[in-house]
Amino acid sequence: MQSVKSKDTGPELVVRRLLHRMGYRYRLHRKDLPGRPDIALRPRRKAIFVHGCFWHQHDCPRGARLPKSNRDYWLPKLRRNRERDAQHRTRLGDMGWKTLVVWECEIADRDALARRIAAFLD
Repeated sequence: MQSVKSKDTGPELVVRRLLHRMGYRYRLHRKDLPGRPDIALRPRRKAIFVHGCFWHQHDCPRGARLPKSNRDYWLPKLRRNRERDAQHRTRLGDMGWKTLVVWECEIADRDALARRIAAFLD
């Protein structure tokens, strides 16, 4: 697990490049916001989280897989990740921020992703 990155992941870099090409400017991993969103657009009060399907338990085939070994450790950990994510989004909403979650599996269709992000930001 030590080699699993939490910042500058492949999917996150794809989203950042896409946003930059679309003309948006942003800040990364703002420590003053709950959950340290991967991407924050302060003037718009919008935050984007780029989640890995397994780690944040997305309902896609990759996220639905559960570890076969050491389940007593992994199942509560993955459940806590989901609960923590929901708390962060709620706290951001209470502060007047809107949030978008981009899942790792959504990165494959870049055109659909660009449309989804543009709709969220406009």
